[in-house]
Parts: sequence; C-alpha cells; structure tokens
Amino acid sequence: MNKGGPDGVELAGACAKLAPRVPHVDLLVAPPFTVLAAASHECEASGLQSDGNGSKVAIAGQNVHPKKDGAFTGEISISMLAECGCTWVIVGHSERRQFFGDTDAFVAEKTKAVFEGGLLPIVCVGETLAEREAGQTLAVVKRQVDAVIDILAGRTESAAIAYEPVWAIGTGKNAGPAEAEEVHAAIRGWLSEKGGGLETRTRILYGGSLKPDNAQALLGCPNVDGGLIGGASLDIAAFGAIAQAAEALSTVS
Repeated sequence: MNKGGPDGVELAGACAKLAPRVPHVDLLVAPPFTVLAAASHECEASGLQSDGNGSKVAIAGQNVHPKKDGAFTGEISISMLAECGCTWVIVGHSERRQFFGDTDAFVAEKTKAVFEGGLLPIVCVGETLAEREAGQTLAVVKRQVDAVIDILAGRTESAAIAYEPVWAIGTGKNAGPAEAEEVHAAIRGWLSEKGGGLETRTRILYGGSLKPDNAQALLGCPNVDGGLIGGASLDIAAFGAIAQAAEALSTVS
C-alpha cells in the first residue's frame, strides 16, 4: 500500500522515461489497484506501454482473485486488471502467503486463471527464516514450484518465478549471490526436468531486498534473470540504478 494517487502515476511515468536509457532491459511496474489505469495511460502516453510483444514497460497487478466474477467483496478479477492495462499479475507474494493465507493450492488456482484470462503470471516462492535455519530451503521452494509447474508446462506463453527469501526482505539480512544462485539454479533444474523448453521461457527473478548496492552481484548470477524489486522500486533513483546495473550486465560480451 505505497505510492497511491498522483505519486503512483508519477512513478510510472518516471519508469517510462527511464526505459530508453536501458534498451536491453524489460521494465515492469505493479502500482496499487487504484492507480493501475492511470499508470497504464501514463506509460502509453510515452509510447512505451507493453503490448506483450517486446515494448519496454509492462503493467502488472499485485494480486488477483481466480474467479471471473461473483460475490468476492474487495477482490479484483483478471478481466478488471486487463481493462486497466495489465499484462502480468503477481501471484503468491510472500505477504499474501503470510498475512492472507494464500496456500500453494490457491496460488496454483490463481496461476491457472491468469493464463486462462490472457495475462502472464509472476509466481512467487520462498522460505522463511525458520525454514532456512532448519535446512529446508530447497524442500520448501520445490514444494511451492511443484504446485504450479504442471500449469506452467502446459502453456506455451512466457511466465516468471520470483524467488523471495522471506528472511531477507526488510530485515537487514541479505541473501548473498551464492545463496541466491543455489536456489535459482535448483528452480532452473526443476523446470528443465519437465522438458519442452520450460526452463528457457520462464524467467527466474530474485526478490529478496534487491538494491543498488547489491544489484550487480545478484543480477550477475548465471540463473538470475531479473528482479522483483520491493522497497527500492519506490525511489526512482534507486530503481534506475538497479535497471542501469542490469543494462550494463546485459551488454557485457
């Protein structure tokens, strides 16, 4: 619940202006529901709104309900997000799992519905501090990936999986490149085992407190395809610095 009203629209516009400076980086913004349409229009005005065919700024919903319509007060449907200009939807964010009880099964239901509604999912996975300290990181993440992997494998569209080490988000603790790469490589391996090129059409994003000072190291990991940026995305200077780090890495021969 950050950057509503004019602030959210202004931030989207700033991202649109950033896009030409990072031509090898795909940018996506996920504003609050109340400013989705206005943010989409702001990007459209710059000629940069994503149409799913390679434009540089895409709009995503932060969450969605899997049902097409009905008595689900306070929820938002896939068609409503599409009407606001969204092409992507975040599902299973750690805060949804922690505070709103989104289970693996519900995340899978959302993922399937997002595809069927013509949008693309960013499926979030990750372990808590207790799970990491118990040595359960890969087991937990595999369970979460397994909940959606058949859905992803059954589609030909692109998708993304975002690894969010919950213990590293807003805690002052950071997952280092080696820790991030271990999990990302495991996810890539599980996708590869399904066959059909799933590991190449699924972007694996890092979502554990990605900041300007660690962006180069984390984004430089072989199996880190990008970032799901939280707090740093609220500051266009910080977000821009991360995007510039990604651009620099993408142009290294």
